[in-house]
Amino acid sequence: MRVRTPCRVAEPPVSDVVGVTDIVFASGNAGKLAELHALLSPFGYRVVAQGDLGVGSVEETATTFVENALLKARHACARTGLPAIADDSGLEVDALDGAPGLYSARFAARAGRGEGDAANNAWLLECLAHLPDPVDRCARFRSVVVRLRHEHDPSPLIAEGSWEGHVLHAPHGGGGFGYDPLFCNHDTGESAAALSSTDKNRLSHRGKAVAELVSRLRLEVSGRPAPGRPAR
Repeated sequence: MRVRTPCRVAEPPVSDVVGVTDIVFASGNAGKLAELHALLSPFGYRVVAQGDLGVGSVEETATTFVENALLKARHACARTGLPAIADDSGLEVDALDGAPGLYSARFAARAGRGEGDAANNAWLLECLAHLPDPVDRCARFRSVVVRLRHEHDPSPLIAEGSWEGHVLHAPHGGGGFGYDPLFCNHDTGESAAALSSTDKNRLSHRGKAVAELVSRLRLEVSGRPAPGRPAR
């Protein structure tokens, strides 16, 4: 039996702790983690939360969804030595010139109206109170999902998805998270929070982005040369 030397105790690399199909999710959002795990597990991936590996969040200083997603994925790769997947997403309301957008998670806090989902939803309703017609409350969820093979990956996989709808006048449904209770999706005509997790993952912005990412991952894998066979 191999005995570790006592002179310098070091933790084994994270890549030795988790399986070869594991991928780090660069977020602490439990709702997103559950959705991504459900979307990726059928394709042989086990999504591991970065917090479970002792990795904290990085400050999101970029001005676009894709740049923020890359910041988060690069941070997770650097800290774990593993490939990482990151998502940046938000709700874009036409009447608010695309807000809350990039700042969806901090929408109420930026206005001094509290923090968290309930505060965000309440502030959104207040901002749209002068617009009773659903036509004037059009909105969409947008998601950008990126995959980095390593910290210095020069060619990240980037996938996007959007989900059209409008903002309701009051919360509806008991599922989902974030703005889901207020978002009436135009595919089924009901709130995102009223959908089953299966239907939401099939229709949502994140579901579409992940589906595109998985499709590109398949192409990437299929394009690799077989063992012992040189690449063309």
